[in-house]
Amino acid sequence: GKYSIIRSIATLAYDCRRSNFFTGHLMAALRIVQRGDMSPGQLRGGWAGEIGQVQFLPGSYDRYAVDYDGNGRRDLVHSTADALASTANFLKGHGWRRGQPWGPGTQNYSVIKDWNRADVYARTIALMADRLK
Repeated sequence: GKYSIIRSIATLAYDCRRSNFFTGHLMAALRIVQRGDMSPGQLRGGWAGEIGQVQFLPGSYDRYAVDYDGNGRRDLVHSTADALASTANFLKGHGWRRGQPWGPGTQNYSVIKDWNRADVYARTIALMADRLK
């Protein structure tokens, strides 16, 4: 992404209908910097604060990102291993049931919707997962 996450999230926290939501993400972005995962200059992403290959908001990054490649940093921008492991950690943290179906009406479908609330998104992910079997 090309936008400063801290600047974008701070703007949304200050001047937005969802101020409380974005204030929490602003604090999470500052923790990401404090932990040393990224510098403020490296913390770049989408206009609404999405970070890296999996487009985590800072709160999800702070809570679910893992250092799977063992380099000492949780890097969802450059490390595919960290991004994939962090995605799995997010799904697990939201109640994913391994080996269970993921179609509409299932627990796993609800977990997919925790990632993105749009039905079309969840159905697309479930369809792609079926085709990858």
